[in-house]
Amino acid sequence: MQIWKAGLLGGLLAAASFTTGALPAAAASGELHIYNWTDYTSDELVKKFEKETGIKVTIDTYDSNETALAKLSSGAAGYDVMIISNDFVPIFVKQGLFQAVDAASMPNFKNMDPKWRNRPWDPDAKYTVPWMWGTTSYSVDTAVYNGPTDSLKPLFEPPPELKGKVGMFGSPSEVMSLALVYMGKPQCNTNPDDLKALNALLQAQKPFVKVYNSDGIVERQVAGETVMHEQWSGKALATRQQKATVKYVYPKEGVVGWMDNVAVPTSAPDLDNAKAFLNFLMDPENIALQQKSTGYQSAIAGSNKYLSPDLGNSPEFNPPADLKITFAPACEEKATRAYDRIWTDLRQ
Repeated sequence: MQIWKAGLLGGLLAAASFTTGALPAAAASGELHIYNWTDYTSDELVKKFEKETGIKVTIDTYDSNETALAKLSSGAAGYDVMIISNDFVPIFVKQGLFQAVDAASMPNFKNMDPKWRNRPWDPDAKYTVPWMWGTTSYSVDTAVYNGPTDSLKPLFEPPPELKGKVGMFGSPSEVMSLALVYMGKPQCNTNPDDLKALNALLQAQKPFVKVYNSDGIVERQVAGETVMHEQWSGKALATRQQKATVKYVYPKEGVVGWMDNVAVPTSAPDLDNAKAFLNFLMDPENIALQQKSTGYQSAIAGSNKYLSPDLGNSPEFNPPADLKITFAPACEEKATRAYDRIWTDLRQ
C-alpha cells in the first residue's frame, strides 16, 4: 500500500516552464480508437490532436475498471489506446492485455514530473503514460445536510435523515478501497475478521444508498436526487460549479488517491498512432486541455500554468498538505475473490 502526504505532491501543483519536443511524424491519415471512462475525454484535446496529426479519433466508453477488464479479457479488439486506473495496470499487464511502449524513450517524456517517472504500478514507464490523477472522498450538499463533514462516517454510517439519499460508485474496488480507509485497515485485505467487518459495514449502509453508479453523479447531485455521494475530486468541482452548496470533504481518516493511465492494448490496430497520442499527452499545453475539461491534476510539469484560477486555486484541486492519501495497489486473486463475494451479496 502506498501512502503519500499531499505535501509531497506539491511539485505537481507548481508551474514550471519546459521546451516541448515535437511530435514524431504521424501518418497524414489514419484512425485512433480510444477506450475511456464516460465523460472523461476533452473535446479540445481530441480536436487539437486531430488537427496536428491528421488522425481521426473515435471514442468508446465504460463505467468501471472491472467492465474494461472483462471486455478486453473476453477478446474485444479494435482499441488503440485505453485509460485505466493505477491499481488495474498490473492486472492488465499480467494478463498480457497491454503491450510495451517504452514511454521513457519518447521526446516529450522529459516533461514528466520526476515524482511520477517511476510509478509503483509501472516503475520503468514501460507500459503507460499518466492521464489524470486526483482523490476519492465524497461530496455533500450542505444546504440539506448540516452535520459534521470532517470524517468518512456520514458516508459509511449515515444519519437517519440521509436514508435513500446517498450515492456510491458502481465499482466494487473503489467502494471497498474507501471503506477500508475509513476502517483504518490495509488495502487488498484478506484478514477474515476485517472482511467480515467490511461486509457488515456495507450491508448496514445499503438501506441508505439510493444508487451504486459511477456515471451521472454530478447530474444526480445537482438535481437533488442524492444529497451525499462518493465522489472524485474533479467531479466534485464540476458539481459545485453548478450547485454552490456542494462541498468536497477531506476527512480526517484520509482519502483514496488514484492515477488513470494511458496504455496500448496488445490488440491495438495502429501502434504508431497510439504512440503519437501518448507523446502528445506529455506536452504541458496539451494535457492542460484535459485538466480544464475534468478538473484533475496532471503528471506533466508546467501544465498548471495554462489553467484558470477557478481551477488552479480551487479546494478540490488542492488537497490539504497534511492529508493522508492512500494509493490502493493491485490486489492479488485471494483479495479480489473476497471482494467479489462481498459485492455480489451487497447487490442482491
